[in-house]
Amino acid sequence: MRVWAGIDAAALVALRDGGTLAGDLVAAESEDEQHEYEALLAASEDGPVVVVAELPQAEADVTLDLVEAWYVDADGSGELAWYAPEEVGAVLDLLGA
Repeated sequence: MRVWAGIDAAALVALRDGGTLAGDLVAAESEDEQHEYEALLAASEDGPVVVVAELPQAEADVTLDLVEAWYVDADGSGELAWYAPEEVGAVLDLLGA
């Protein structure tokens, strides 16, 4: 199950350091590209970083190893740039964390 979550720099640091995300996860209505884009946009309202993760089951928490991508609004423009999971340090640098 793919989910999206908007987070801030502090939550990203916690995730990088072994923490988990739970709670305000957004799931797409379907696997249709348009529905997934709508889920991405909805999650982006909750923070400058959107985590995209593939959960093994619906009730699972998001951990760093489940992250598929980061989308970042680095300049406050609303435009989201894609980053690979291993670029977590670069994403934190963009956020000044």
